[in-house]
Amino acid sequence: MVITRKIQIRLNVLFVTIALVSVAVFSLYELGYFDDLQQILAKDHHIFYWMLLVGVFAEIVAGSMGMGYGVICTTTLLLLNIPPHIVSASIHSAESFTTAAGSISHIKLKNVSKSLVKKLAVPAVIGAVIGAVSLTYLGEYYAKITKTLIAFYTLYLGFQILSNAFKGKQNKALKRKTNLTRLGVIGGFIDSFAGGGWGPLVTGTLIKNAFTPRFAVGSSTVAKCILTITAAVTFFFTLGIQHWNIILGLLIGGIITAPFSAMLTAKLPVKKMFVVIGTLVIVMSSITIYKSVFS
Repeated sequence: MVITRKIQIRLNVLFVTIALVSVAVFSLYELGYFDDLQQILAKDHHIFYWMLLVGVFAEIVAGSMGMGYGVICTTTLLLLNIPPHIVSASIHSAESFTTAAGSISHIKLKNVSKSLVKKLAVPAVIGAVIGAVSLTYLGEYYAKITKTLIAFYTLYLGFQILSNAFKGKQNKALKRKTNLTRLGVIGGFIDSFAGGGWGPLVTGTLIKNAFTPRFAVGSSTVAKCILTITAAVTFFFTLGIQHWNIILGLLIGGIITAPFSAMLTAKLPVKKMFVVIGTLVIVMSSITIYKSVFS
């Protein structure tokens, strides 16, 4: 029943999105701009279509595991030699819409604790602004160093994801030890600066420390939505909109896949996926580090 409602909510979002995209494409065709659109989508070696595939894959992983969207997108974009500040700005711009859709689903399914959201979101917003401003400067002037640092961080996250496949249940007494303010600030900063990491760090910590998974994932998703919009707006004022073909590809790929990721949650072998995704992130991050150091 819960899964059916969740699928229905996301299908409604999908239908609205398809309708809006169809109207936009038809309008461009009628106004004589369709050929121009095709030329723009072919820019940067057709990266729009590659980002479409990345968006689909990342949303499948995020929908079934509750984490991994930002990590996968960041690792892929760094591997394609996209500057770090453009990576994070593009991901957060696209993710503003996908996390909003996910947040609406969780709110309607009553998976959200308002008090937990407040304790996470307020410090996360502060961390997100600091992270975005810092990356805007460092990513532009110290791109190679910043790229290497972020690649090392995604390498660490790859090992964290991999380790989730072998973790057992945690003692509920650990719940009292969680400093939510510190967790929110650090999670917001890292997610904004590195292009991802909120899920493995924050959601993973909440679940590990014996918070009810349902409320941990739902509340963390809503807080993530708030910090994502904050980061996207900050990047807009500091960088403007760049590489919108990347944003559009990630956005469309994620929204198309979102309604079906709920169905996959119960069917995919999550532990095996942790192994596959963790290994993939480790390999891709290692390649990026090698290229950054020796190129």
